[in-house]
Amino acid sequence: MSEKFDVTVIGGGPGGYVCAIRLSQLGLKTACIESRGSLGGTCLNIGCIPSKSLLNLSEKFHSAKNFEKIGIETGEIKLNLDKMMKNKDKAVTVLTKGVEFLFKKNKVTYFKGKGSFENEKSIKIEGSEGTKIIQTDKTIISTGSEPVSLPGVDFDEDRILSSTGALSIPKLPNKMIVVGGGYIGLEMGSVWSRLGTEVTVVEFLDHITPGMDRDISNEFMKILKKQGIKFNLNTKVDKITKNSNGVTVETSQNDGQKVKHDVDVVLISVGRRPYTKNLNLDKVGVKLDEKGRVKVNKNFETNVKNIYAIGDVIDGPMLAHKAEEEGIAVAELIAGQSGHVNYDIIPGVVYTSPEVAYVGKSEEQLKKENIGYKIGKFPFMANSRAKAIDEPEGFVKILADQSTDKVLGVHIIGPHAGEMIAEMAVAMEFGASSEDIARTCHAHPTFSEAIKEAALSVDKRQIHS
Repeated sequence: MSEKFDVTVIGGGPGGYVCAIRLSQLGLKTACIESRGSLGGTCLNIGCIPSKSLLNLSEKFHSAKNFEKIGIETGEIKLNLDKMMKNKDKAVTVLTKGVEFLFKKNKVTYFKGKGSFENEKSIKIEGSEGTKIIQTDKTIISTGSEPVSLPGVDFDEDRILSSTGALSIPKLPNKMIVVGGGYIGLEMGSVWSRLGTEVTVVEFLDHITPGMDRDISNEFMKILKKQGIKFNLNTKVDKITKNSNGVTVETSQNDGQKVKHDVDVVLISVGRRPYTKNLNLDKVGVKLDEKGRVKVNKNFETNVKNIYAIGDVIDGPMLAHKAEEEGIAVAELIAGQSGHVNYDIIPGVVYTSPEVAYVGKSEEQLKKENIGYKIGKFPFMANSRAKAIDEPEGFVKILADQSTDKVLGVHIIGPHAGEMIAEMAVAMEFGASSEDIARTCHAHPTFSEAIKEAALSVDKRQIHS
């Protein structure tokens, strides 16, 4: 007799494991199936967490090389890449084991193996210990996404890298090409640039970070250029070939100019696609859209009764925290509660140095939607905390409704932007105006004072600039 569950979650990434825990908290007998062998999905194993570890470590290395300028004299600063990688791996191991503990604590049954549909109520699990079938009343698909390459180019994770391979390069490359000027490419490019690699970003568009507020995007590229990263915009990759020494990347620009780049490695970072293969979705009739995403309604239900989907496999930004919110929402809906996700207030962060963070609408979106708005800006150059620690680059930008003063969007490039954006996400969730922010006392000296000053600037009454 096969084991029976109220709900089975296929996928143990941020959305899946959070969903499973919440389901169990709500009194439902819950199983979670994960094929990777460790919980946490792409984010924890080969994405957000290891990349943030390397970003932090590479920033520390770069800072140490410049200690003398601020009166800290040391001996020669050397890079031990092997130790750095072990430090990164340790952080991942500790956190994945932590999620396993949370499963035990919350009585979630964890199956290691590949899950697929036998029918609407039966899930096959293929693991190292053989194949078994479990029964389930409801199933949630949370299988995440995978990197895509360029047509005709395969990842070997040796010289032609996805973001996964870029996290584990065994030897410092002399030269690297990053194809794609999005968040992941810029984060990983900045890691290797700080460690000493010559990094060139090739981007098809005329700007980096597509979709980001253009003011921020322009400032971001200016700062990264100052840090030594090169940019080839309006540039198409024609061909990538491996050679005896590394990789040759052939490009052509909009003006017809063709360039050959001989580099050690190339990182292809042009996007991700939903991972839905080998689930037997066609067997149960679950429909996909034109981009291969699972189609769901506002309650995360597919076209097949009792089958749901969340995270990267459905429409929306491919962000771990978006998947987590959906995981909690669908669990509460299944339990008869009123779970929801406010898609207008999902923050995004780029963990470079300085960080970039945003929530809500960009100026370009407001123009497109014909919404009248006011702008408030404040530079970190005029913020006392930023000046005191010599991190004065960047600014805060607040967009508020022209007639109601309601905050519509906030964009930050500067120190600790990823932490600062939370204040504005909360403010926007409760419908705050720029006046509300401007009238809220902020501690001194803090980076967050730049938010208050930007709010004051919406009505041209900032104090310190």
